[in-house]
Amino acid sequence: MRIRSGQSVTGAVSAPASRTEREKTSGARSSRAGASVSDTASIMGVPQNELTPNVQRALLSLMGEVDQLRKDTDALRSKVRELETLADRDVFLPVLNRRAFLREVSRALALAERHDAPSALVYMDLNGFKQINDTHGHAAGDAALRAVADILVAHVRETDAVGRLGGDEFGLVLTLTPAGQAEHKAGELAETIANTPILYEGSELRVGAAWGVHPIERGVSVETAMNQADAAMYARKAASARA
Repeated sequence: MRIRSGQSVTGAVSAPASRTEREKTSGARSSRAGASVSDTASIMGVPQNELTPNVQRALLSLMGEVDQLRKDTDALRSKVRELETLADRDVFLPVLNRRAFLREVSRALALAERHDAPSALVYMDLNGFKQINDTHGHAAGDAALRAVADILVAHVRETDAVGRLGGDEFGLVLTLTPAGQAEHKAGELAETIANTPILYEGSELRVGAAWGVHPIERGVSVETAMNQADAAMYARKAASARA
């Protein structure tokens, strides 16, 4: 039996049963189907006594299959979201990996191109990280990376993006943020990192951070933004070493 969208179940039955026939089968239908059929018929806007037992059984079977299909689809979507999150996450830290971070830079560039709404890219490199590894071991260095990642995530907005670009280098996309404000924010983050001790096996570890900023605006490519922010970061690091 094919039921087109918008067609009532009553219209799909070729010939309605007589009143006497309906009365004879009413009790049997109630005992077989119970309240669930009545609820189903009510939900579909069709009185129970307008449905034959075969139609009732077919509808219940169909609704059960649809419900199971919905559950299977929801479970599959949840699994896909979980896999996408794992694919975008750094293998060690609670931030984006480099591939996912570059995608966020591309999105910010697309926003700037379409709506002339510039954002800012921050490239950040840790100072003192190698000394921690050399003195306390790589486990201590891992603890330092986790502490820095936690600070960055905790001190930016949900609309911003934080990623690990490799080793002890991090990147941030500060959405809808002018370059001047991004410079100020990067300075605040670096100060927080420098002033936050990292406790590791009874020792207090500290790292600093150098940063570079480049605007994400019309006419700028992902490669240019990354290279220029990286260059600005190294220039700041070199100036700090000379001071």
